[in-house]
Parts: sequence; C-alpha cells; structure tokens
Amino acid sequence: MAELFLLSRTQMRRIEPFFPRSRGLLRVDDRRVISGIVYVIRHGLQWRDAPRGYGPHKTLYNRFVRWSRLGVFERIFAALVAKAGEPDRLMIDATHLKAHRTAASLLKKGVPPRRIGRTKGGLNSKLHAVCDGQGRPVVMLLSEGQMSDHKGAAIILPALPPARELLADRGYDSNWFRAGLMKRGIAPCIPSTRSRSIPIAHDKELYRQRHRVENMFGRIKDWRRIGTRYDRCAHTFFSAICIAAIVTFWLW
Repeated sequence: MAELFLLSRTQMRRIEPFFPRSRGLLRVDDRRVISGIVYVIRHGLQWRDAPRGYGPHKTLYNRFVRWSRLGVFERIFAALVAKAGEPDRLMIDATHLKAHRTAASLLKKGVPPRRIGRTKGGLNSKLHAVCDGQGRPVVMLLSEGQMSDHKGAAIILPALPPARELLADRGYDSNWFRAGLMKRGIAPCIPSTRSRSIPIAHDKELYRQRHRVENMFGRIKDWRRIGTRYDRCAHTFFSAICIAAIVTFWLW
C-alpha cells in the first residue's frame, strides 16, 4: 500500500465537503478510492488493470461513473477555482482530443450526445478552455471536434470571471468577441487576422505570455485517458478532465 499513489490527507480535506453523503452502509474509504480513480485516469489503464491495493476495480469504476453523473467532480473544480479569487489575466484556446475506437463505436442518432465529431484528423472531441495568468484552468467546455473556436468562445464568454485582459491567438479575432470582452470590462489582446483592412494593435510583449494556455493543455493531455479518449459518455470523459485539472493545478 505504501507504493501506491495516494492523495494526501490535506488534499482530501479540501475536496471532501463536496462528496455526496453516505446512505445506509458505510462507504469504502474515500481516499483510497479517489486515489485509485486518479491513478487509472493518469496512466490510461482499463479499470480492471488498476492495482489491487486500491480495492476492487468495480468499486473504482462504479464510484467514478456515479459521481460523474451527479456532477461531483465538476463542482469540486468550480469550487477550487472560485476559492482562488478573481484572476488578473485570462487566456483562451482549444485543443483536439483523439477518440479511441471504444469511445466512438456505436454512435447513433437519438442517444445522448457524446461530444465526438469528425474532422480531417478523424473522430475526436475538442476541449475549449480559459486559464488564468498562472496557466491554471478556470473555465472548460467539451464539444464535438468540428466545433469552431469562435462558437466555443461564444458559449464560454458569459462564464468568464472578471479580469483585466484576455489573451488569444488570431483565430479569436472578431468584432463581436472583442465587443463582448470589452462589455465585460476585459481588454482583448488578440492579433488581427490578415483579412482586416485596418489591423488592430495589440501588446506584443504581453502576448508572449499566451504560451501558458498551451502548456496547460500539454499537462492535461499528459493524463493518458485524456490525451486519448476511451470513455463513451461525455459526462464521464469531462469528469476525467476535471479530475486532471483539479489534481494537476488546484491541489498542489
């Protein structure tokens, strides 16, 4: 058991208030089960291949699925972000997440959307995200792979926290997005597209900080069950993304 990855007791105290209350029988040790879930997602394992020290793999899987359906991991992510306070700076971008055949099989009309779409790179999902000036995710959205960055930005815009400025690449350069940011008191730092007849100036020195959002995606995609999507259900896959964001950026 000493060789297993375990969340510290301090980390557990930060997230335990968001766990559903146990009803009836005493619940299996939360620390061991949550640590096992983290281990499986980080290493890209099938649930049955989880180390035995974490207990029955069915317990890990059932807890993960049940709490995903309840939105537990999304609430933990949102609460930890809120506790950090308002960021001075925001950065927005999006990245594709390749869908494994086990996630993309049996796609049918009329079933709950899986947030999987077809692009030139094949079947994949897309993660739209906003991070703060330290490169920590504060808003995330999972969509089909073919959704444009602009459409994702339109969905995310109302959820942006107050900030002084937002950095984005020229793919987000549009009059409506700039106007929406300024209406919220956020100054856009976005290079102009080549199609603009009159380019809009931006702070080039400040724009160099945009690499932090790309670094954030890289660290999240280091979790193997996220870099490659194995989960069929959108809510379980997004829960895995939230867990990666929580452990990587908000619990250390």
